[in-house]
Amino acid sequence: MAVAGAALGTPDVDADGPWGVLVDTAELPDGGQLHLRRHEQDYEILFGDEQLMGSWAVRSEEALATLALRGLGPAPRVLIGGLGMGFTLAAARAVLPREARITVAELVPEVVAWATGPLRHIHGESLADPRVSLVVGDVHDVILQQEARFDAILLDVDNGPEGLIHLANERLYCDWGLRAARAALRPGGVLAVWSAFADADFTGRLRAAGFAVDVATVDPDGHGEAPPHTIWLATR
Repeated sequence: MAVAGAALGTPDVDADGPWGVLVDTAELPDGGQLHLRRHEQDYEILFGDEQLMGSWAVRSEEALATLALRGLGPAPRVLIGGLGMGFTLAAARAVLPREARITVAELVPEVVAWATGPLRHIHGESLADPRVSLVVGDVHDVILQQEARFDAILLDVDNGPEGLIHLANERLYCDWGLRAARAALRPGGVLAVWSAFADADFTGRLRAAGFAVDVATVDPDGHGEAPPHTIWLATR
């Protein structure tokens, strides 16, 4: 989820007003709310007044999948943390073979409801794909339950390697959380983490947890007008 604020901007002001139309609201476990807003044909999800993602700037969410899933085996098992607007899932479906199995863990039930409601035209048939199974719950719990199971774990659950919208997300990025993720991967498996910002300390924590680490930067809107997003590719 991209908490980019003015970095990603918003669509041009339209007849709905400068803040668009409020479509729905979701309560978060740690307090606060997610807001789904519409700007004519575009949608955005906000945490309070912070923009998490917009349907007009999705290149880095797609790259999270395309970069992490290159060169996997013939029947890979993939875990995606965070459904969001479904762009990472759609990119994963496009590059994975028919024999793949994709588990999506989404903490907020309303986000799942949006996927089959007001955002159905964006998600398409992703959740109906027979390769895809959906868990409404914390991706951290899924990781702890699955030792040496996944060929790739893709995390796009927050602003980056920190707990912003869900404080418990800190467990994913601390030293023992990273070791748990490594244990859930098969040898050669990849942990990919999306972020709206660079973080050299997190790179160091990944290496200390036993990963070989590459760091990619992606232009989120394709125009060079927004700060680059960061994707860590950590290989067991």
